[in-house]
Amino acid sequence: MTEAVTRTLDAAGATLAYDIRPGGTGGDVLFLVGSPMDATGFTTLASHFTDRTVVTYDPRGAGRSRRTDGAAETTPEEHADDLRRVIEALGEGPVDVFASSGGAVNALALVERHGDLVRTLVAHEPPTAQVLPDREAALAVCADIHATYLRDGVGPAMAKFLALTSRKGLIPANWADEPAPSPADFGLPVEDDGSRDDPLLGQNMRGCTSYQPDFAALRAASTRLVIAVGQESEGEFAARSGVGVAAGIGVEPVVFPSHHGGFLGGEYGQYGAPDEFAKALRHVLEGTGR
Repeated sequence: MTEAVTRTLDAAGATLAYDIRPGGTGGDVLFLVGSPMDATGFTTLASHFTDRTVVTYDPRGAGRSRRTDGAAETTPEEHADDLRRVIEALGEGPVDVFASSGGAVNALALVERHGDLVRTLVAHEPPTAQVLPDREAALAVCADIHATYLRDGVGPAMAKFLALTSRKGLIPANWADEPAPSPADFGLPVEDDGSRDDPLLGQNMRGCTSYQPDFAALRAASTRLVIAVGQESEGEFAARSGVGVAAGIGVEPVVFPSHHGGFLGGEYGQYGAPDEFAKALRHVLEGTGR
């Protein structure tokens, strides 16, 4: 695979780092977007698209993209403006975007405002609680995870986050009466190290999950919208959100292989089904899948 070229771009309150892997004959760009996951999480998936120019980036506050404004939290709209800046800097016209998790939320916010920059968006499991029937309980859990992080640190907060994301079905209104999960059960640190710079639990937790899609703007955009959910994710928070977003747009969700991280091939020690996932993504991008 062609070696990636790294570039940086100044944005309001941050310096953004992004990578370009030249491929194909030029002009056929695939932008892989995560949040708070940085570019390293797409190493395996990018290797399946050597016939295209693949762009990856680190969202503000994650990886190499350092914040310069000192802000503790961010919004999907701010991330969307960062994505706009990167796409415009490429100078290649409309691009195809595969966006996963918080990256899918941010990419939807981008299409609402700048649909002309995106030819096809495949939004994989966008975790917005606003489209769920148990919206109030879900938003309360997410707020509690953020508060737990600020109060007790990474371990207790991440344990709650993992319990939320792996839970099947609706979140009950009395969720707060349930025993808090133990960090030790997840192999997480019990002691608070005092750091408060985690991009998931601190910067993005509340803004991402409280994003309210503008469905009228999404339906009116020139972008072809595909909402994807994992085959193994049925009933989980992010997959249920994906189903809700698809319903709001008026499309059927497309089922991809594996789970929320189905494209991973060992990044962060996690595995999905990357070969099958890449094949499904190619079919969708080429119009041979929904």
